[in-house]
Amino acid sequence: MTDLVTAVLASADSRAEQPALTSGRTTLGYAELARRIRSTASGLRAEGLQPGDRVLFSVRPGPQAVILALGIVLAGGVVVFADPGAGEALFRSRARLAAPRWVAAESLLYLASSAPLRRFARRRGLELAPYARLVPQARHLRAGGWLPGTPRRAVPVSRLAGHRHEPDGRPVSVDLDDEALIVFTSGTTSTPRGVVHSRGSLGAGLTDFADGVGMRPGQRVLTDQLMVGVPALIAGAHWTIPPPGANAGARPEHYLRLLRDTELIFVVPAVMDSMLRALDDSARLRPAGLETIVMGGAPVLGPLLERVHARFPDAAIRAVYGMTEILPVAIADGVAKLRAGTDPAGGDRLGRLVPSVTARIDDGELVLSGPGLARGYLADLPENPLGELHTGDLARIDGDQLVSLGRKKDMFIRGRQNIYPGLYEPLVAGLAGVAEAALIGLPDEIGDDRIVLVVVPEHAAGVGLATDHRLAREVTRRLPGLLDAGAVPDLVLTIDDLPRSGRGRKLDRKALAGQVAAYLRDAR
Repeated sequence: MTDLVTAVLASADSRAEQPALTSGRTTLGYAELARRIRSTASGLRAEGLQPGDRVLFSVRPGPQAVILALGIVLAGGVVVFADPGAGEALFRSRARLAAPRWVAAESLLYLASSAPLRRFARRRGLELAPYARLVPQARHLRAGGWLPGTPRRAVPVSRLAGHRHEPDGRPVSVDLDDEALIVFTSGTTSTPRGVVHSRGSLGAGLTDFADGVGMRPGQRVLTDQLMVGVPALIAGAHWTIPPPGANAGARPEHYLRLLRDTELIFVVPAVMDSMLRALDDSARLRPAGLETIVMGGAPVLGPLLERVHARFPDAAIRAVYGMTEILPVAIADGVAKLRAGTDPAGGDRLGRLVPSVTARIDDGELVLSGPGLARGYLADLPENPLGELHTGDLARIDGDQLVSLGRKKDMFIRGRQNIYPGLYEPLVAGLAGVAEAALIGLPDEIGDDRIVLVVVPEHAAGVGLATDHRLAREVTRRLPGLLDAGAVPDLVLTIDDLPRSGRGRKLDRKALAGQVAAYLRDAR
């Protein structure tokens, strides 16, 4: 099993002045990247970071974020990815569970979360936790120049990268089971859910990712995803991080300009859909150098594969199946998947299992294990480590190929987000005026779910399915501060009563989805 940072540094040491990381007009060679990672680790230790210290991490993708994250892990620390857009209450509960000793954030975020600007942000629907005071007695790291609201003693990240690191001969203690990364996925303010990865599980999974999608030395890779860019560095590729304004989903035309110098790109299916639509609308956008298109984070279905292949007939297409607890699990050749057509036995062919994953089927459910599996969930450790992952997905295994047969548990996917309705419905039902609440997913043509929240008013007589009820508007207004940002529904409807079935009068989610789909069709 491979250590994450050791793999990156070994790749860097063998490539010296070859380009490693580009953002805007700045390009770092591998030798300089390795020097900054080592110096940052040395600087962190000099500032007092101890092995096992957790660092609440809110720095946007860029060279400084990459160097700081890898430097933290090299120094023995743990990166705790923290999304400031999750809402203050949820953010605070995650911070309490992670119990970080350090906070790393951009100066602009310290400013935006200070008292005067928090009120301004709240009026625009953004609930920011006060970063400077969020974790009592925490040490602070700031990315960027000092701004009002930034703790006076916050250590500049740029100063860490300039620290003189220990001589190469000094051994660095590495235990593959050491915590390296905590990622919060679903969960509520009372039960936040954090996945804990070790240095070894990340090393195994990310190496498999690089090999499985065909990354190679010198290849020009475009992504803003750390979990894709780090495999690129392990493979010796040249990783370009798009600038913050080049949002592939919201502004695909700006993002597409970056493809002129790109050979491999990673996007989620919904973003690929946006990019294809932008290409269809503009004759000037003609990216011609793409060798490989990698998609993941949601099912990659036939209709989207056909469109991608038609637009980029010479590009290899890779569809990645995985989850936060174990990434990747299987990788499919998109073109081969198209040529194979519909599976005669039913199901969606997810591709070949990667070497670090062991899979078995238990009563139809896919169960995973192997060196790429996370240590477990933050609230359960160390008493209950994760030996196997019961995925909730129904599947079968054909040789080394994995075939999905649907979901065992209620779960929807939108973009990169897994949404479990049972976690959020009780919170919505607790709002004033709401008697019951149900989330449903309506699949679209690219494999995403459109998430619809249906609420029953306490006084529901004659309401019917409607979008213009006062309660629907009020619930819509309240949700951004109540739910994880990634779980906020696309639409809120009211209804007189939820359909139920069986002796236990259980919610009939399928029937509800049918009613809502029919209502939306008729409303067009």
